[in-house]
Parts: sequence; C-alpha cells; structure tokens
Amino acid sequence: MKLMGKSTENLHEGKYEIVSGRPRNYRGRTGITGRGCLGRWGPNHAADPVVTRWKVDASGNFEANGESSKKILQFVSIKRRDCGEWAIPGGMVDPGEKVTSTLLREFMEEAMNSLEMNDVEIQNTEKELKELFDKGNEIYSGYVDDPRNTDNAWMETVAYNFHENNREGLLYKLPLTAGDDAESVKWVDLSQSLTLYASHKEILQKVVENLDAHW
Repeated sequence: MKLMGKSTENLHEGKYEIVSGRPRNYRGRTGITGRGCLGRWGPNHAADPVVTRWKVDASGNFEANGESSKKILQFVSIKRRDCGEWAIPGGMVDPGEKVTSTLLREFMEEAMNSLEMNDVEIQNTEKELKELFDKGNEIYSGYVDDPRNTDNAWMETVAYNFHENNREGLLYKLPLTAGDDAESVKWVDLSQSLTLYASHKEILQKVVENLDAHW
C-alpha cells in the first residue's frame, strides 16, 4: 500500500485518502488514531461464512413463526473469546489466500475445532463441506462497524451465505465444536431481537430477506 502524498487506494466501497502518510478512515473519525489492535494500516480484510438452515420441529417439519407465518432461519453462531459477544464465525484473509479458502478455513477452525484435528480428519471434513461451500452466495462486501476500527485502520469483510434447504442434509447432522477464537458454538434462531457483534446483525438481516424467512 502506498503511504505518501494524497494517493488513494481501491477497496470494497471506493477509495480512501492518505493524509500525513497514513490512511484516513473514509467513514469518519472514531476518536482513536493509529493502527490500534488491527494488524494493518487502512483496510483489514476479513471473510464471514453465514451458514444457515431452516429450523425443524419435534416432528421433523420446518417450523414457522406464529405471527409472520414465515419459516424460522437458524445460523451457526460463535461466542467470541475476546468480548463474549455472539457473532458469525469468520476471520482475517491471510496474505495471498483466496476468500473462498478463508471462508471454509475459518468455519472449520471456529465452529468445528479443526485445529485439533489430524490431517486425515481435516481432509474428510473439507470433503464433506465442499459441496455446501461451493454453492455460496455473496451477501455483503464492505466496511464493518467494528469496535477495533480507528481513524487509520478499519475492518472490511466479504460475507457469503451457505444455506441448507434439505432437512435430511449435511447441516442437520453436522457436529459443532468450538475452537480457535470461539468460546462456544451453537445454532441460533434468527430474529430482529438478536444482539450480535459489530455489524453482524445487519449482514444476517440481508440473508433473512434473501430467503424470505421470519425476522
């Protein structure tokens, strides 16, 4: 990244200025200067896999909300170790890594504890998830209202939805085990009453709208 003069750099939402040798947050001032706890000056790129399924009742039928009559959507949510808030599993895109690889890697690390798996277990899990993760839909790309943002460093993400329509499908039997930055993991019913980390509620609302689910 060029950090001289008035140069600007391309990013998810447009461009930002370089002022006094530092990137300037294009969404405004945060009251915090410098890089803070983020790894890079300017945009720090993440990827968030939104893994969803329809909620089923005790009889195995899709469950609908009594007021809206729309089906209830569930997503895989992790409880973050750093702040204790519930969130979409996800993480930083490593240098040179494809976003598609980040999405699968982060889901496996945080929601399936792949860091404790051996090589054979990792290969089998990747193979099992491949069909689902090959059919993702991009739902958001851009700035994230993250508490770590500063005037000179900020979070941006690409979020993809991976949805299971078949109640006999993989996501109804997939074992979840918290790992890496996740303290715990579970399926959570989506509704407007949820309180979630950063901009995650807004991202999930887009998924709800796309699938015409209850909100």
